[in-house]
Amino acid sequence: MQQLSAPWPDPVAYLARMRPDAPVLFLSPATLQATARRFQDGFPGMVTYAVKANARAEVLANLDTAGLSAFDVASPAEMRAVRAVNPAAVLHYNNPVRSPDEVAAGIGAGAASWSVDDESELDKLAQVPRGAEIAVRFTLPVKGAAYDFGEKFGASPERAADLLRRVAGGGWRPALCFHPGTQCEDAGAWESYIAAAAGIAARAGVRIARLNVGGGFAAHRTGPAPDLVEVFTRIKAATTRAFGADAPALICEPGRAMVSEAFTLAARIKGMRNDGETLFLNDGIYGGLTDLRDMGLTSRVQVLAPDGTPRKGAAQVRRVFGPTCDSLDRLPDGLALPADSAPGDYVLFAGMGAYSVAMTTAFNGYGLRDVVTVLQPTGHFPPES
Repeated sequence: MQQLSAPWPDPVAYLARMRPDAPVLFLSPATLQATARRFQDGFPGMVTYAVKANARAEVLANLDTAGLSAFDVASPAEMRAVRAVNPAAVLHYNNPVRSPDEVAAGIGAGAASWSVDDESELDKLAQVPRGAEIAVRFTLPVKGAAYDFGEKFGASPERAADLLRRVAGGGWRPALCFHPGTQCEDAGAWESYIAAAAGIAARAGVRIARLNVGGGFAAHRTGPAPDLVEVFTRIKAATTRAFGADAPALICEPGRAMVSEAFTLAARIKGMRNDGETLFLNDGIYGGLTDLRDMGLTSRVQVLAPDGTPRKGAAQVRRVFGPTCDSLDRLPDGLALPADSAPGDYVLFAGMGAYSVAMTTAFNGYGLRDVVTVLQPTGHFPPES
């Protein structure tokens, strides 16, 4: 029988004792499960998890333990990952563009819900059992997110109404879905989309049983933590306002906001130029820090001496490169680290569960591979103002 080691108290304890020379991602199962329950208790509908954010088996198992039974999957590989943890899990196949082989895989896996945003993609779903849900994905020119998913996916409201009529006429359960964009910090984006969804359904003359309001919920990156309760409250009010007594059931599919807070990433300072302004980490944009390239820097950073003692020097803006032999391997400018930071120190980035291990590569032999279980995901980070 396999003996599992006890979790470490926090990343600081592990780093001070083990002194790893490779980047490490620390997972707090308790934090992950608490986040899942926060969504389940607060969101006014079904909560699913967008597997793309982090498909590690430990993540899926902890979400299953927390009571999540439905998962947003984008590929057959994600379907297999979910079913390996829970063979009875409900699959929502919401990648709207699929090859014929992928469609067959989704049918074989018994996907309960599908999304489409184009007539050609609906034609591919001809063999999907009638009784399955097909949600028409639409997009609006709404701002508020870090970047816009509507540039790639989503029909215009006019085309969405036509597609919705085709779905209903084809015998499937008609629904609508949208995504306001990743790291959306404006609840008004959801309100605009929900109002448009009611208009699409009315224009199509179709009653939708469910409305998927997507992911996009913001994770804690800088300043105070996002107020998810306010977002949930405004989503519920907007649905009632737009649809009245005939409001559809709601679904959401958080990825980033579900998994980010449960993880802390620790990188090590490999070297520092004599100018004191340029330093090199053992992780970068080809590894677990790739999301910083697109999302911008986080302020939730702490530096520890090798023995775990926090560096407390005055903040100094640095130019930070990753470990690979590629000049593009550079974090966005402006990362402030203590002036007394030194080679061998550990740089801890809080809230790094999403799109870190999911997007890491093995370029030049580097990359994020180790995940260590801890009771708490951070040590003693300074309070956010």
